[in-house]
Order: sequence, then structure tokens, then C-alpha cells
Amino acid sequence: MLILGSRLNSTPIMSLQTGARLAVTARPIIDPGTLKIYAYELAGPLLTHTPSYLRTEDVRELGQIGMIVDSSDEFVTPEDIIKLRELIDLGFPLVGMNVVDDFKRKLGKVEDYTIDTKSFMVQQLNVRRGFLRGITDTGLLIHRSQIVEINDDAIIVHTNARQVKQRASDELRQAFVNPFRNEQPSTQADPTSRR
Repeated sequence: MLILGSRLNSTPIMSLQTGARLAVTARPIIDPGTLKIYAYELAGPLLTHTPSYLRTEDVRELGQIGMIVDSSDEFVTPEDIIKLRELIDLGFPLVGMNVVDDFKRKLGKVEDYTIDTKSFMVQQLNVRRGFLRGITDTGLLIHRSQIVEINDDAIIVHTNARQVKQRASDELRQAFVNPFRNEQPSTQADPTSRR
């Protein structure tokens, strides 16, 4: 199932063992190389370690009542998992990142994203246009297959805008025929020429 990433902010973490609410999600930890949500930072008074994290691999089910896990034993600290420590230190903020096309034109900023709840992979970026374009445009949806590169400054996406414009211009030129210009070589003999 696909849902907006913002819907998982402050999602309750429920224990399958006790049925109690253990914590809530505070923020996602996203791997910029794969655009997978690796874990969620947790908040709540029942946590034994601060900060604590829940790896998405340990989520048994995502339902109406929240994320269901076996127990609080699933919560980890940054020191428990090397990859988690690296991603936390990287501090990749997907929401708010600039989005530019491969011609270096700014398209807007990531406002939200759509994730697949089975794999916790980011499938689409919801891009909010700039102020002036935002008046006439509603925004952009960019599929993960269009992403060319993610660096510290921006997410670069592939676009066909220039190629489509050039193709339309070529088709218009071919469709237009100038009636005053005969580009076909004449096969008839010139009546003014003498033999």
C-alpha cells in the first residue's frame, strides 16, 4: 500500500505482547543511496534509552492503530547498529531538499513523499513549486525512477522537457509548406530557353 510519509509522523508504536503503546515515531532515518526508510527515531516516556530507534525491518504490521512490533526489545540505540549510526550522522533531510532537473533548472522543494508500506521505500516525491509558480501550478509528483542523483545540495531528476519542445518545433517546421517557394526541382523544359 502507498501512503504519504507525513502520515507516519507521530505514529503510535504498539506492542503485540502487551497491547500497550510503547512510543511514537519522531522522524524517519532515510538512506539517501536507496531512498529507503531504514528506521524511525522514537519519542515517549516509556523509553529506557534516549535516543531510541525502531528499524523498519522489525515492524510486524502497519495498521489503523499504528506500527505493531513484538515488544520494546525491538528498540535499538545508535551504538547497536553501525549502519544506523552512519545514517544518523549523515542527517539526510528528504523533506525540504531542493529538486532540480538535469538542465539545472530549479523545480521546487520536497514537501512530502509517498512510501510503500511493505518495503518502506520512497516511491514518489511530492514537490512544491516556488512562490510564483505555485500560484498557477499545484505541484509535481516525481517517481523514483526519474531521480538521477542525490547530493548535499539537491535531488537531480531527469526531464524530457527540452527534447519534447525541440520535437514539437521540428514537427511544426515539417508541417508548414511555403506556397511561394518551390523546393522541388523542375522537370519541365524552360520555355524561354533556346535550343
